[in-house]
Amino acid sequence: MKNLSTQAENTWCPGCPNHMILESVKQTLTKLIESGKHKQTDFAITTDIGCHAKIFDYLNLSGIYCLHGRAIPTAIGMKLGNPNLKVLTFAGDGAAYAEGISHFIHAFKYNADMTLILHDNQSFSLTTGQPTPTSQQGYISKSAPLGVFDKPMNPIKLALASNATFIARTNARDIPHMVEIFTKAIAHKGFSFIEIIQDCLVFNINANNKDKQMYKIKDNTNKQTAEKLANEFDYNSKSGKIPLGIIYQSKEPTLEEKWPQLKTKLK
Repeated sequence: MKNLSTQAENTWCPGCPNHMILESVKQTLTKLIESGKHKQTDFAITTDIGCHAKIFDYLNLSGIYCLHGRAIPTAIGMKLGNPNLKVLTFAGDGAAYAEGISHFIHAFKYNADMTLILHDNQSFSLTTGQPTPTSQQGYISKSAPLGVFDKPMNPIKLALASNATFIARTNARDIPHMVEIFTKAIAHKGFSFIEIIQDCLVFNINANNKDKQMYKIKDNTNKQTAEKLANEFDYNSKSGKIPLGIIYQSKEPTLEEKWPQLKTKLK
């Protein structure tokens, strides 16, 4: 993992789950590189704007630090330029589900062979805790002093409706499980979406500590089962169950396979 580290000072809050996500990414890539199947230069990253995006500074990989909401289309552009790259995109629930929602939806349609790792703490934590599309009703912040009136969106259901080929969910406090899911996501041929349920230590504290609701599932390839799993957690209460693991996986042609100009360049 030494070659994946940088000299940049880590400015995440002490104890922030982002530290564990970073460690999980490093362990995943180290295993893939040491297996001989991949080189470090095979991987590239894009990050959005938010606390999560500082991971760009802490990973010794080529990539682009993007505009807010634009990490996904930038990654797709990188795949168009070099279809053999293993691109990882890091985004938050604000970046992907608010500013970047149109890119999130269409990424499933294009099905580029890349991986989206989405940090969901149900708040815009870098900019002092404004509510995001997954914030629960009643959440009070500086920008919503009367509390959030609207029900949160369910991105898992949206991904299913958008013809996703890989949907998974993990817990930011479970490094071995994150490594397992990251590895499977990178191996998947197509657009892999992983939502990480993550606490913020400073903002939207009421959304934290959902571990008792979480349980692990077997890899699922049945669409109807996936829809039932997606309905178990509505992002609005602490009474529902939260399934962790591969919620849905299917095989469809990738963007690189559909475009003859790109297919001829695939190794």
